[in-house]
Amino acid sequence: MGILALSADERVRDVHATDELLSVDLMDGRTISVPLIWYPRLANATPEQRANWEICGGGYGIHWPDVDEDLSTEGLLRGAPAPQSSAIGL
Repeated sequence: MGILALSADERVRDVHATDELLSVDLMDGRTISVPLIWYPRLANATPEQRANWEICGGGYGIHWPDVDEDLSTEGLLRGAPAPQSSAIGL
């Protein structure tokens, strides 16, 4: 096990979203950026709805109550887009 593995902290520190990109700052200083289109509920949300997020899951998840979307840092790090069912009801 390398030293970097010991200091990795994948908990959410901050979240930023534009019309094209979702970026999540982690506690260990890394930033994960993914295309917003991967998450249809967020892509179709207003900037105000995207800005209304909260940390959940012990710090490893993000919840957007206005659009009922939940993402995990694990899924973001794997590069996992939302399942097709996420777009149902939009």
